Amino acid sequence: MVQPLAKVKIVKKRRATFDRHQCDRKIAVKRSWRRPKGIDNRVRRKYKGVLRMPNCGYGSNRKTKHMLPSGFLKFVISNVKDLELLMMHNRKFAAEVAGSVSTLKRKAIVERAAQLNINLTNGKARLRSQEDE
Repeated sequence: MVQPLAKVKIVKKRRATFDRHQCDRKIAVKRSWRRPKGIDNRVRRKYKGVLRMPNCGYGSNRKTKHMLPSGFLKFVISNVKDLELLMMHNRKFAAEVAGSVSTLKRKAIVERAAQLNINLTNGKARLRSQEDE
């Protein structure tokens, strides 16, 4: 199994999601974040003890942004030719087979990834043969 070049500790500044104001009180207000725009809104005016609003200070570190817990960056592939792009970058990127790829082409991709020593995040997906069932 190939290891990432440098395993950097990923620091998440906030685990909780940013919920929409009054989503817990009204059924019509869904949880997905919307910026409050009312003139008297407590959240928009950043009163003490109310919900926090998302801002750039909660952003991830540039070095660890989009990084998987394994230390790799994800690269979506749909055919065997896409794997050739990762040949020289197999310690920085991990390949992920696209969901629209058929079982037959998936097998070829998994075999070629093993030859090139490329890490696959979903290498075992949809590979069971017909004899198992």
